[in-house]
Amino acid sequence: MKNIVVFTGAGVSADSGIATFRDSDGLWCNHSVEEVCTAEAMIWNRKGVIDFYNERRKELLTKEPNAAHYAIAKLEKYFPVKVITQNVDNLHERAGSTDITHLHGELMKLRSSDDETATVPIDGWKQEYDARHSDGSLLRPYIVFFGESVPNLVKAIEITQKADIFIVVGTSLKVYPAASLLQYVRQGVPVYLVDPGNPDLVGVGEPFTFIKKRAAEGVPELVETLIS
Repeated sequence: MKNIVVFTGAGVSADSGIATFRDSDGLWCNHSVEEVCTAEAMIWNRKGVIDFYNERRKELLTKEPNAAHYAIAKLEKYFPVKVITQNVDNLHERAGSTDITHLHGELMKLRSSDDETATVPIDGWKQEYDARHSDGSLLRPYIVFFGESVPNLVKAIEITQKADIFIVVGTSLKVYPAASLLQYVRQGVPVYLVDPGNPDLVGVGEPFTFIKKRAAEGVPELVETLIS
């Protein structure tokens, strides 16, 4: 049975109403990276960083998975499926996908300031400013900040190398190192890209199919084709 790997970016969650990072109207437009997404900011702007991610969680709790999330989960009824996502939301989980690797962290978890692997779930949306991990360190959002290494990258590469079908959904393919995963797709493995924009297609091999549609429209169509 063919192993399917689905690599998703912000576009898959955009159809659930979650603003994307790079859009001109994206949620980051009024916040510089240095203010809310660096390890240094956790030191000099701790309250601001925590407030920012509290708001992101609060927003996430009002959103629901869309047709793309549900279609990806549906694939598990027919194939072994692994999802690799750049997204920090939990919409894949809520749609029913069971094997998900988050490259950039998870919004609904916190982590130790001393140990990136020591994570704890957060109940609700609010992190208190002085909350501490059981190891004694201050808790911080479980987000891979700019300038930090991507801890699950090696795992994601290993998953990609075993793919028999590789599906890319809603990503510009410009965010590295995540975008480099395409380099690890084995020669001859079919690659499907679902995105309404103009992603960076450098390095995409053959056979390759570009479905120029939004995730919520293109992914269900692709899934039905693969099932049939």
